[in-house]
Amino acid sequence: MIKLKSITRDNFQDVINLSVFDEQKDYVASNLYSLAQAKAEPECIPLAIYDDDNLVGFVMYCLDWEDKEYWIGRLMIDKMYQKRGYGGAAVHCVLSILQQDPDHHKVYLSFEPENLAAKKFYEKLGFSADGRILEGEMVYCLHYR
Repeated sequence: MIKLKSITRDNFQDVINLSVFDEQKDYVASNLYSLAQAKAEPECIPLAIYDDDNLVGFVMYCLDWEDKEYWIGRLMIDKMYQKRGYGGAAVHCVLSILQQDPDHHKVYLSFEPENLAAKKFYEKLGFSADGRILEGEMVYCLHYR
């Protein structure tokens, strides 16, 4: 069963050690960078993705301080666990957290235009392009209410 857990001293190093395939490294920030960002930007919530007690990935969402909307800023599944449904399950877990906030009904994310695997993955989950390009990345949105 997929669950999201806080990053603690017990799993910190394991989260940092998660990795993606070489051809994916240009598309995702390192988990170390993401954890540093969350420290500097407390609106970012970094979480470890577990399948029961097995660490399989990392996700981070934020309530953006500029546009006051939720964003999934990071999603990565370790290369040993990709293509098993963990990414989609993790997004659904994040959505279940976000749905507890009655003032919001959508979530954004962005990815590089040449990352066709991400495009296909997010569209399969119901995200669609909102027409914006931010910092060279395509912005996608999902309305969940």
